[in-house]
Amino acid sequence: MKLFPALEKQYTKEQLSARKAQDRAEFIAWGPIVFQVSRLMVKWDIFEMLGKSDEGLTCQEICQRTGLSDYAVKCMVEASLCIGTILVDTETDRFTLSKTGWFLLNDPAVRVNMDFNHDVNYQGWFHLEEALLEGKPAGLKHFGNWPTVYQGLSELPAQVQRSWFGFDHFYSDASFSEALEIIFKKHHTRSLYDVGGNTGKWALQCVAFDKDVHVTILDLPQQILMMQQHIEGKDGADRIIGYGIDLLNKAVGFPKPAKALDAIWMSQFLDCFSLEEIVSILLRAKSVMTESTRLYIMETLWDRQRFDTAAFCLTMTSLYFTAMANGNSKMYNTTDMEACIHEAGLEIEQIFDGLGQGHSILVCRLHKL
Repeated sequence: MKLFPALEKQYTKEQLSARKAQDRAEFIAWGPIVFQVSRLMVKWDIFEMLGKSDEGLTCQEICQRTGLSDYAVKCMVEASLCIGTILVDTETDRFTLSKTGWFLLNDPAVRVNMDFNHDVNYQGWFHLEEALLEGKPAGLKHFGNWPTVYQGLSELPAQVQRSWFGFDHFYSDASFSEALEIIFKKHHTRSLYDVGGNTGKWALQCVAFDKDVHVTILDLPQQILMMQQHIEGKDGADRIIGYGIDLLNKAVGFPKPAKALDAIWMSQFLDCFSLEEIVSILLRAKSVMTESTRLYIMETLWDRQRFDTAAFCLTMTSLYFTAMANGNSKMYNTTDMEACIHEAGLEIEQIFDGLGQGHSILVCRLHKL
């Protein structure tokens, strides 16, 4: 396994003393309630009140401002003190926000992750063991009887949809501006297949960035309907078309382009499939490529992260795919992705790292004999 330098330093040698390791173990054991207490401290604006208070607040003042009982506030505040999200002045019994609490309140990534884990994953993760043993998203039955979450996206409760799309878009959107420069300025692109185009957000950015590009979105039929509703009336929508396709069906090929295709775009897409399924999809992409076509794969490869916090978030996200999404995919490392690309008869021309929230773009071409 190859790791970026910061990750190799973190993951190849013991970092903690015995006492700190014991603390970490207990933190893990009580992890579910640590999460819920912290979520409620955000939801009930207690962190925000503490953050805005110059001198801090007493439990009684928190009760007055929130309308919560003395019992509820003391339970939450004492737990938060031990979690490390607040601090106390023992002479005045006033509580203030710690650095960790500040990040829970103000870091956009943390807030997106918290909503995603509570609304989408929390109850489903009770079935993680079952999902790992069976290779199926056993936790998804909490919402409905679909084989994968993607078939059920349009039917999920509104709040769950908001948190799902909020999570998905937060990580991809931050990389879009840099990705557009790579696709349209470094390489001459006029025709593009957006595979797994979701709501059409990326396609809209493409047609806005380049007035000559035409985009075909390939996705499940129900997703194509959502996409069409989302882009209706927006600038450049007339240069976006949808093509309904079930990419899990190996017998269904990519549509043949009318003329040579410049680019195929897969953003945060291949992590939704098993290694075997990835090879199948890449083979079908290869069938519509010419020597001039470039395939762009944008993924948050966990081994290419500059910081261990990012790698932590990504490897935890893998278990969302296990329990909730499809039961057989994950956030991959470079070695696994490269193996799939080579097995499909493609080669990597170039890798761009450090885009947005830790994305990499693998630029692929047909393998030259």
